[in-house]
Amino acid sequence: MKRVMIVDAFNQFIRGYIVDPSKNPNGSPIGGMRTFINILNKITREISPDMLVVVWDGKGGSKKRRSMNKNYKAGRKPLRVNWDSEDMSPQDTDNNKLWQQLRVIEYLNQTPIIQFMEPEVEADDVISYIKSSSMFQDWQKVIVSADKDFIQLLDNKTLLFRPIQKEVLNTNMVVEKFGIHPNNFALARAMAGDPSDNLPGVPRVGLGTVAKRFPFLRTEAEHYVSDLLRECSEPENQKLKVYQSVLECEDIIKDNYNIMQLSSPQMSIQCKNRIDETFEYYKPHYNQTEMRKLMIQDGVLTVNMQDLEQKFNNIINSFSE
Repeated sequence: MKRVMIVDAFNQFIRGYIVDPSKNPNGSPIGGMRTFINILNKITREISPDMLVVVWDGKGGSKKRRSMNKNYKAGRKPLRVNWDSEDMSPQDTDNNKLWQQLRVIEYLNQTPIIQFMEPEVEADDVISYIKSSSMFQDWQKVIVSADKDFIQLLDNKTLLFRPIQKEVLNTNMVVEKFGIHPNNFALARAMAGDPSDNLPGVPRVGLGTVAKRFPFLRTEAEHYVSDLLRECSEPENQKLKVYQSVLECEDIIKDNYNIMQLSSPQMSIQCKNRIDETFEYYKPHYNQTEMRKLMIQDGVLTVNMQDLEQKFNNIINSFSE
């Protein structure tokens, strides 16, 4: 079975940007670029994909989700880095982060990696659409991200590789770890909420409580908000506070689910067509000289690309056969 590796790019890039203090001879931070390439090299070696896809959040984030909830991802605290940035203003830090991200994109444009960045569309939606594409129907899909949002996409041919947590999740592992089947994970998270996205859930209800009080969510059968409400309305459950709270928060759960679910990606038909066409007309190329030239210009020298370079050459060779 062929394998495609789909990387939630900003999720991995920001790891390096926050923790890597590396700077080039001009004094500009380059940790995001440097660590991202090293991470990409490492996960390529571990996953050994036949195709590499890197997906970035589009400028402006998800327009559709903000139209559903104006508070979505609002009020986030400014990014804090673990390296000395006292000589940089917050604007300087933001500008440097954007510069590093754009340069990584330029590097990867010289390689067989397929990249996507759709305006006002989150990477989650693009990844969901790619995962469900008929082109990859018979492929194994490995999504690379620390984000639990992707658990809902897992099936018998889709895995989630979480490098920060050093774990690979499949359907059975998710049921064992959380007591919730991936098919019902978006519904469970709709109850629990997601503070990182400014989405409050049912008060004092986390995933552990959801698994305990709604055990049917661990089955493969897909359930809906109506099933939760029916369970909460059973006479024997009337006296338990958790069930009362769920009934009182029906609208919150419905709104959260509409935002969190990835089964129907929040993207236009034009966006979907662009993605389809990219794969349809894909012809891999690799300009190693130009990539190295760009990296030397930026001072990104101490990176390990051995496994990436081997994989790039393998992809080129496989398409020329």
